[in-house]
Amino acid sequence: MTEQELVAYLIKGDENAFKLLVNTYKKMVYNTVLGFVQNTHDAEDVTQDVFIKVFESIGKFKQQSKLSTWIYRISITQSHDFTRHKNRKKRMGFLTSLFGPDNAPLHEPADFAHPGVLAENKERSAILFGAINQLSENQKTAFILQKVQDMSQQKIAEVMGIKEGAVESLLMRAKANLKKLLTDYYSSL
Repeated sequence: MTEQELVAYLIKGDENAFKLLVNTYKKMVYNTVLGFVQNTHDAEDVTQDVFIKVFESIGKFKQQSKLSTWIYRISITQSHDFTRHKNRKKRMGFLTSLFGPDNAPLHEPADFAHPGVLAENKERSAILFGAINQLSENQKTAFILQKVQDMSQQKIAEVMGIKEGAVESLLMRAKANLKKLLTDYYSSL
């Protein structure tokens, strides 16, 4: 089935087309989301949200780019939305705990859990992803797409809807910021 046929069937609400879509793109979506949310349980939830969003908004897909590029964009947007929502809940939980009766935090920070990271590298990976999370949204997106998803700058530009030169600039700033953050972290030990 061609991509155009798949999209046409999805627009009609065809269940088999949706199953094919999920089976074709679930690994790509999950790995992309996992790079942003860094927790397997959260990544599974956001991955489901991505496919629901794709199904609900397939009629808006203009087919000016590949379907995979459009799905990447939705994956990134859903990941950012999830992260922002989770951070707001943590801040609210912290503020609530400041004024709560027992002064205990309501939300403990989640353990770093990424299945692609070996046990002996978990601490270093947690430090690295902690630094990545301090980058601006665009720098973080470009960096994760290049380093975690192994995308070319051209593909990143297409997914992010920006020029290739802008991607190069984002990546250079991301690397410089990470170098500073990690140098500051390790020099304070």
